[in-house]
Amino acid sequence: MNDMIYKKRRDQLLEILDDGVAIVISAEQTIRSNDTEYPYRQSSDLYYLSGFEEDNAILLFLKSAKVSKTLLFVQPKDEAMELWTGKRLGIDAAGKRFDVNEVHGIESYAEILKELLKERTHLYLDLFSGDPRYDVAKGHCKSLIDDRSCKKSPRHYIDISEQIRTMRLIKDEHEIALIRSALAITEMAHHDAMRQVRAGMKEYSVQAGFEYIFKHNGAYSDAYTTIVAGGNNANTLHYISNRDTLVEGSLVLIDAGCEYGMYASDITRTFPVSGNFSQSQRELYEMILDVQLRIITEIRPGIVKKHLQECSELWLCEGLVELGIMRGEPKALIEAKSHKKYFPHGIGHWMGIDVHDPSPYVDEKGDELLFQAGMVLTIEPGIYIREDDGEVPERYRGIGIRIEDDILVTEAGCENLSIGIAKTVDEIEVMCVR
Repeated sequence: MNDMIYKKRRDQLLEILDDGVAIVISAEQTIRSNDTEYPYRQSSDLYYLSGFEEDNAILLFLKSAKVSKTLLFVQPKDEAMELWTGKRLGIDAAGKRFDVNEVHGIESYAEILKELLKERTHLYLDLFSGDPRYDVAKGHCKSLIDDRSCKKSPRHYIDISEQIRTMRLIKDEHEIALIRSALAITEMAHHDAMRQVRAGMKEYSVQAGFEYIFKHNGAYSDAYTTIVAGGNNANTLHYISNRDTLVEGSLVLIDAGCEYGMYASDITRTFPVSGNFSQSQRELYEMILDVQLRIITEIRPGIVKKHLQECSELWLCEGLVELGIMRGEPKALIEAKSHKKYFPHGIGHWMGIDVHDPSPYVDEKGDELLFQAGMVLTIEPGIYIREDDGEVPERYRGIGIRIEDDILVTEAGCENLSIGIAKTVDEIEVMCVR
């Protein structure tokens, strides 16, 4: 990505800040077991503002009436450590590579930070993180209060993550391009699964196919643990054990998307193991698909997510009543929350650098944010009927269906970024031809 994009974001953040210092820290290496580690992935907020991918780094912002600047703290070159963990950019190269005002070694962070905090009013940090690198800043503020030579020091702590994640709500053209690239790879993987799935296959074999296609096409990894849920397993929303055998006549729900260039995709498709829907499977699937398509047409600037949720719950409940799965008047059933037994989750979520982008849904007053062009969200209605649910006609028991796409809000309405992934009954059955 063009470095000027990161510079623009840092300048935008500086404009938001009042007199003070803001700290954004890298993700830490995570231990898998003993002395082995999980593959490293940078903190989404730090990456969003810098594009820097190494661990043990800190991005620091200074804002005052006289000066606004950005400092980057990185690990210095160390040949002995690099032999084990790989090449580091180092201070000099980072100074040339990144358009920040100053680059320092990470070991000087505490000393430089203390000087910058003097005569400042605010300290911006992730208030809900227990990372000790934030404690260093808090400790300095406490000591400066007792320093009589320091006339002013930060007495106001403000959550910087909320500021950054509000910025992250609106995706620029470069971010959207990366999401499109992630979806192009994810499309290949879902279509390959539709062609390859057979009765007798293990769920984990299908998962392996997704992970191969992701890696083979340059994706960093899956964006989340792939769900391959055959039959009744689909009624466990976050089923990830993927150990069972796919059975003839059942459906398989696959929730899988890759991460490409640090940006996620998130797609769910449900299709028959045999390649052809049974009558009852088709009835329920087409009802859910109809609701999803109707929900997508509702998306445009100026609406709120609650509107989509309310529409999805009403329309799904009406469909369940029509199919005889629920009995009663739909609005009364919703009032009693009876429908939650079959549709327990939200209609979707923000998506971007994180598959569940932690951007806000409400403003400081608690009012829902209006949709704006550039927002990206998932739309994923689903119905889940456990095999032991004796209140439901037998032909629907054990069926779990979710249909999920990634939607970009545009000035004119919206665009389904994953429109190319087979979704109608006819498209799926053609894709599943053996």
